[in-house]
Amino acid sequence: MNAPTRRRLIQGAGALGVAKALPALAGEANVTGRLARYMASAREQALPPEVLIACKHRILDTFAAMVSGARMQPGAMALTYVKGLGGTEQAGVVASGFRTTTVNAALANAMCAHADETDDFEPVTKAHPGCATVPAALALAELHGNSGPEFVRAVALGYDLCCRLLLALGPDQVRGTHRSAEGTSSTFGALGAAASLARLDERGMRFALSYAAQQVSGLWSWVRDHDHVEKAFDFAGMGARNGVTAVGMVEAGLTGVADVLDGRHNLLNALSTAPKPDAMLDGLGSRFFVTETAIKTYSVGYPIQSPLDATLSLRRQYGLTPETVRHILVKVPTDAVGIVGSSAMPDVSCQHLVALALVKGAVSFADSHDAGLMHDPVIAAERAKVELAGDPALMDPAAPRGAIVTITLADGRIVEHHTRHPPGTKENPLNTEAVNAKAWDLMAPVLGPDKADRLIARVNALEGVADMRELRELLVA
Repeated sequence: MNAPTRRRLIQGAGALGVAKALPALAGEANVTGRLARYMASAREQALPPEVLIACKHRILDTFAAMVSGARMQPGAMALTYVKGLGGTEQAGVVASGFRTTTVNAALANAMCAHADETDDFEPVTKAHPGCATVPAALALAELHGNSGPEFVRAVALGYDLCCRLLLALGPDQVRGTHRSAEGTSSTFGALGAAASLARLDERGMRFALSYAAQQVSGLWSWVRDHDHVEKAFDFAGMGARNGVTAVGMVEAGLTGVADVLDGRHNLLNALSTAPKPDAMLDGLGSRFFVTETAIKTYSVGYPIQSPLDATLSLRRQYGLTPETVRHILVKVPTDAVGIVGSSAMPDVSCQHLVALALVKGAVSFADSHDAGLMHDPVIAAERAKVELAGDPALMDPAAPRGAIVTITLADGRIVEHHTRHPPGTKENPLNTEAVNAKAWDLMAPVLGPDKADRLIARVNALEGVADMRELRELLVA
């Protein structure tokens, strides 16, 4: 029995069983039910034009992160690991010639997507929706042959579930129990996209939500990962694997709990002492989180985007050089210091990257990932001038990842720049040309210029793609 036929039979059986199996959950007040109904209907609803464009930008940005990340240590190790697992050829692994199960492909592609810190970021919840959501969607779309419009709508749904789960739990509530907000949310992002492309009905959506909820996990201990390998799993691979697993189990006919978001011992009460269940539902269909995430200008940890923008702005404005700078004070939100203040990873070290920006006048993808530059004497000398401080005044919900850079010059003058919203945020968005340019820079070295051009063109016109498997050849190095 092929996959589409099996899916239709399971959905038919599920539809016949809804009234009998779920009589007590028909009320409109039920959070799980209302969310499941929306999830089942969202795949048929056209997105507003601005949401469609934003979604295509993030899909392309994540594809670029996957392709470039396949050549970074975390991505390369994930590809080797998954290749050793074998498995039924259901979906492709990016930048490689092999195919495997949807679960394995989603895991590897997602680890590639977060391997090099170039994936997108939601500033309020601190979620990283794209790196788990898009790989999960790609795996299911390859299995089922979904169209471009279906793919875009599925990704938009995944972004919504990813960010809404954290709003419902409270990001500070999650972190207050030593959990990783990124790992917690990524499972639901992957689930939303995968479930949409599997075309589950309301009953199936309820069960898939429960199977995903049982797998939600992640600890804040990722900050001690020196190699960025486990971090790529924690932020992306784990969530993509979990979401695709949940959907595959439901597609196979497995049943589960139908009210995991509001019944006794539900997910929200389990992970938060002050949950806000309505946050899972408020604005569904009108507020799309895919428009609220930030596309990174630099392939570095997100709290460093604003410090780099401010440093480079001052460098250009005043013609700064290492010789003309005596001291650099970088103020960031207090919750960012522990993430980027003492990291051994070059792309997550604020002091190192600010020094690199001052020396070179730019922060390229290659330089931001070059561990050798951490020991370069010229950059080390400038890094010694950089002081990082947490500033409570920058804990601003309206600009949660802003930064102030104050530079004392050799002649005693003091210059300062406050970046509230770095390029790529919803307040300071990148246009299609800029997103294309970033994607090309990341993908061309791996895929070659011609394939990079063709893939960018196809993603920019996803609404005209009849079968997402058309893109498979373009993602292979």
